Amino acid sequence: MNRETTESLVAGIEEWVRLESPTHDPERVGQMMRMAERQARRLGLNACIETLDGDVGPLLRVSNRKPGDERAGILILAHLDTVHPVGTLSQNPIRIEGDRLYGPGTYDMKAGAYLALAALGQATANGGTALPVDYLFSPDEETGSHASRASIERHAAGARCVLVTEPARAEGGRCVTARKGTGMARLTARGRPAHAGVAHEKGRSAIKEMAHQVLALEAMTDYARGITVSVGTLNGGTATNVVPGECRAVVDFRVPDREAAELVLSRIRALTAVDPDVELIVKAELNRPPMTRSEGTAQLLAVAQGCARRAGFQLDEAPMTGGGSDANFTAALGVPTIDGIGADGDGAHTLQEHVLVSTLGKRLEFWRLLLTELN
Repeated sequence: MNRETTESLVAGIEEWVRLESPTHDPERVGQMMRMAERQARRLGLNACIETLDGDVGPLLRVSNRKPGDERAGILILAHLDTVHPVGTLSQNPIRIEGDRLYGPGTYDMKAGAYLALAALGQATANGGTALPVDYLFSPDEETGSHASRASIERHAAGARCVLVTEPARAEGGRCVTARKGTGMARLTARGRPAHAGVAHEKGRSAIKEMAHQVLALEAMTDYARGITVSVGTLNGGTATNVVPGECRAVVDFRVPDREAAELVLSRIRALTAVDPDVELIVKAELNRPPMTRSEGTAQLLAVAQGCARRAGFQLDEAPMTGGGSDANFTAALGVPTIDGIGADGDGAHTLQEHVLVSTLGKRLEFWRLLLTELN
């Protein structure tokens, strides 16, 4: 790619990054969606914004389908919400240092989302794509995609394959073909408050009970099996001189496959109070099912790797990752899915977040080839 193309890509990405769009600010996420909608229309693509239930921004659907074309096609997934609160630009300002373009949301994942959209516009304008392409931009991926999941799964059910613009893995720009499933549990222990000095024996400590449960939960971690269980937050008690009457815990767990998910869920749900005078309430769910590598994914990967070679780089696979994405949903439906083919860089969710400028042109060409050749 020539210097002019790279400069154009950098300018477009900077415009997107300059509009900070944290998940919990639906108005800003909506502004980001409208910016992407305008970009899509300039590229000659169809674009439609859909309002979702809940306190989240809208979802944007872009497509190059011609009227009446109902064929199963390619589904691209991206999200335009970020983890960074408004004002992060003052701490990680947009700038280029060497080969790095810095800014909150550059790597995860506005650069990748922008590249895929630009490539779709190019492919559509220069002869079109063999398969129709639908492109969904979700507003709440960083908080679990609770509002957008139904739309994602509905579109994926009618797709031949799914391409996800999550950032390429650092250290070589590798793609992702397998992710652990992610789940959450919430535990509440209700004991009996009492004066800690005058009537300690009358109290039943909810924190003491939860301490037993924390140890039991953490003991469910099995590194050999690829299972992790982590008690992330604890909240309980009212004052130092009161036996705590209530304590709450929020638990994160990651599992490599369905069997492990059922095992962990059953073990968490089977937890009971050690102290018979304390009530223990347990709620657990699997938010994102495991993304397993299927034969269809292997075939899709082979095509992608060929396109990458022609674009000037090698596309390797990363090991199964513990982080979840919307790819978990589509792979669980049995749709061949490749993730982590967005921008190359590093520093997701940090103040050092950046993408590598020298790779942008190659990644754009990769996406153009992939969208053109998949059939």
